[in-house]
This record gives sequence, structure tokens and C-alpha cells, in this order.
Amino acid sequence: MTILCICTFFKGVEFLKAAKAEGNKVFLLTNKKLEEKLWPWESIDTTFYLDNVDNTFETYKQILDGMAHLMRSEKIDLVVALDDFDVEKAALVREHFRIPGMGQTTARYFRDKLAMRIQARDNGIPVPEFTSLFNDLAITHFLETTNAPWVVKPRSEASAAGIKKVYNLDEAWQHIHSLGEERHQFLIECFKPGDVFHIDALIKDSKVIFERCSQYLNTPFEVAHGGGIFRSITVAHGSLDEEALTMINQQVMQAFGMRFSAAHTEVIKCKEDGNYYFLETASRVGGAHLAEMVEASSGINLWREWAKIETAVADNKPYSLPKVEKQYSGILITLSSQQWPDLSVFDDPEIVWKMNEEYHIGLVVKAKKREKVEKLLDAYTQKIYELGLHASAPSPDKPVH
Repeated sequence: MTILCICTFFKGVEFLKAAKAEGNKVFLLTNKKLEEKLWPWESIDTTFYLDNVDNTFETYKQILDGMAHLMRSEKIDLVVALDDFDVEKAALVREHFRIPGMGQTTARYFRDKLAMRIQARDNGIPVPEFTSLFNDLAITHFLETTNAPWVVKPRSEASAAGIKKVYNLDEAWQHIHSLGEERHQFLIECFKPGDVFHIDALIKDSKVIFERCSQYLNTPFEVAHGGGIFRSITVAHGSLDEEALTMINQQVMQAFGMRFSAAHTEVIKCKEDGNYYFLETASRVGGAHLAEMVEASSGINLWREWAKIETAVADNKPYSLPKVEKQYSGILITLSSQQWPDLSVFDDPEIVWKMNEEYHIGLVVKAKKREKVEKLLDAYTQKIYELGLHASAPSPDKPVH
């Protein structure tokens, strides 16, 4: 088959390799600025570039015009978005050229935070109280009938970009007014203090065939807005948390119409009432190198298996998930004050992955016991601060490609 992979960030290397290893012709549509990145060129047959990768009508027109020209000589069997910002692009291409896969309506549930909250609520999945920012009376009613603080979120951004926490009615309205003509692109919801979890999964034939539950020790929001070090750890196997999280994830995938893909879902366990609330989901592998962490604890490479699933479904062939391990792993990532920090000071045998990127420190550890992983993450965090290696930067209002 011929697969078009759309990826305007540098990621998905293992997906591209696996897609090629399955015998497919692989095309890559990416950002012109990423031309010099270490893509697996031996696994890519042809590369196409976009100068402007934002989801605008101009970009969409350029993609459709380019695809129309390409389709004169090539039959595209499959279109895959490897990053959040490319889900809409891929859905548009599928819809316009009638290529099988997730269309624009379903894609909304995995990109638009307002659409996903409404769909979850309508299917009985608990979500924090929320409202759109369309109507002044509806916003006023929401603010007067719920308790502060609230969080104003962009509907279609990723990570913690553009999120603003407000603490009273006046501050809420001030921020809403500051959004100007863009306010319809945001929502407001009640802030639920608690532990945030993520479920990284693989889906085939509308069934979740693999999932691994983990807990953020420092959430992306906390790191982006307060500095600090990003950390996550595997949830205790067989625990009540794991049982609740897997149930919510499966409900979400069913309610949102997911047929086959990788998925990354986030859930919060509220400290005030002990309940679990769905936050958001995405039809892709989790960012921040969570795939490396998941593979360390389970033996499952999400990128590689996702490519195999896509190929198997499109080619109507069987797929078998490799044996899943039940180990524990944790990840630590931070900006560094040094261009190439010396990671040799982290030499424990439990370390199975080290990040190789300028001005970053990243580690994944693996152990048979969760307590060992947590102890190592705490020790590494302390060492990074003691050695003066940590750095932080303010969260951008919008993601930077």
C-alpha cells in the first residue's frame, strides 16, 4: 500500500520505520523547517514540505491542491496523522479524496476540547462543569452557579499552551474579553484539584487491545506555568486506580467512535470528592517521550504497533499484539541550563533511556517495583537542582512549530 504520513513536528520515527518494514510505500508531509532533522530517510520514499503548517484555509488549500496533483500518479491507500496538530489535516484529506479512516466529524472529538466534553457528557462520562464562550448569558449563569477557580482553555491546542487559570468572576470576564474575536475558540471549566493520570492505548476493531495507565507526578500544566520538572510513573498494576482508568478510557473510545489507532487519554482524580473526571483525549501517541516510558514497562512500542495496526486494517490482514510485560517505569524531562548536560552522573542500571537533545535532560527508568522507580525519580530531581542543571521557560500563548 501507499501511506501518506502527515507530521509537522519531528516525531514518529519508529512509525515510519515500521510502516516501511511492513512493505508499504511511505510518503511524508512535514514542515519545511524540519528538513534537516534526522528522519529515517531509508524508510521514506518521498517527502513533501509545507512552509505554513498552521490549520488555516490557506494551508488546507495547499494540501488539497498538492494531493490532487499527487493522486494523478499515485493511489493513496492510507493517511495517518502522527501529531495532534495534523489530525485535522489528515481528516480533511480523507474526506475530500474519500480515503478510508477517521473523518472530520470524528476527528473533532480528538482535537476539539469542547466537542469532546459534550460528547463525553452526553454519553454519561463524568467531566468537570464547563461551558462554551459563545453566549454572554450562558457564561454569566455558569460563573454564578459554579465555584471558582476556573480554567479557560483553547479548544484545539495541545499540552498546556494558552491555558489560563482565573480565581473570581471579574478576573474571568477580564480574560474572556481579552480574547477578543477569538473567544469562540476557547471554553471555560471548573478547576478540579487532584491527581492527573494518562492512559496510553492501542485500538483495533473498535476495541482497546492494549493500555498502560500512568500518573503525572508533575503535570504538564504545572511544569508549563510554574517551572519544575516533568515526571510520570506507571500506576500500580491491579489497583483500583488502574481499574477505574481503563474503564473510563474504554468508554471514551467507544463514545467517540474510535475504530483503530493509538490514543492518549487524560483523567483527573479529584481530591475533593474522590471521583474520576475525563479531561481530554487524542488519536495519537502521547508526547514528551511517553512512548519510551510505556515501552519500558510493557515491552510495547506504541509507534511500531500503531503502524502495524494501520497496515493490517487497511490491508484486511490479521494483527497480533506482542506479549505485554507488567513492569514499572518512570520518566523525567526538564529544560537544562547547559547546552549538552553531562548525563553520566545518572548511572543507575535501572536507566533504560537517555534524551539526546540540546538544553534538555531526559531519563526513563525501569524496575520490578513501583517504589524503586519513584525513589529514583525523586533522587534524580534533587540531583538536577543541586547541580544547577535545571532551567525553565514560560509557556507560549500558542504552540511553536
